[in-house]
Amino acid sequence: MKTLQTEHLTKRFLGLVAVNDVSFSLDAGEILGIIGPNGAGKTTFIHLVSGILMPSSGKILYKGRDVTYVPAHERARMGIARTFQLIHPLENLTVLENVMIGAVFSRGQSLKEARKSAEGICDSLQLGGLGRDTASLSILEIKKMEIARALANGPEILFLDEVMAGLNTDETRQMISMVKAIAKERGLAVGVVEHVMGVIRELTERVIVLEAGELIAEGPYSEVSKNPRVIEAYLGGAA
Repeated sequence: MKTLQTEHLTKRFLGLVAVNDVSFSLDAGEILGIIGPNGAGKTTFIHLVSGILMPSSGKILYKGRDVTYVPAHERARMGIARTFQLIHPLENLTVLENVMIGAVFSRGQSLKEARKSAEGICDSLQLGGLGRDTASLSILEIKKMEIARALANGPEILFLDEVMAGLNTDETRQMISMVKAIAKERGLAVGVVEHVMGVIRELTERVIVLEAGELIAEGPYSEVSKNPRVIEAYLGGAA
């Protein structure tokens, strides 16, 4: 049984089709790349599978259960977590308290249990200074905290939406290693939206490519990167 599966997933906004008839699957322990040019529908797709948006048609299955119209907070409790491109930490709380929130509200842990869970997650991500306020964090630390908040929900699926954006080369390498470790050690299914193809090549085992809301290619990066339609989508025929 696939951990996550979509069947003919479609989302329309008035006359615009943002996601069109997309069927895909994601397995436990797999790191899947989700790529495509700007406006391809990548973030909308994550909004759909995480419950931020409801589809116009199609189906979403989580471990065989139909969750197509289950709201986002319930999907989070079930085990579907995601990060956001625009990170909005609770600035009146410490780093540790920001991470604890997921454990308290999604997993129903006591404050003592949530603190222990959050400290363990932050330690595994090498995120220190947990008593600091979030305004003092570097870009890399902010990214780590966002991932830690998602992991505090106790997910089985984790979607990372451009988590490498703004990082330098060394930080990107560190993040790649961290995501690989998360997937392996926790047995998570991980979906990664990313524009840097070097990251996708090094991090993912399989890639799906969206263009204008449609899935136009799927397979290992080595194959997908040579697909004429993918090259056309990215380069507009210039290659």
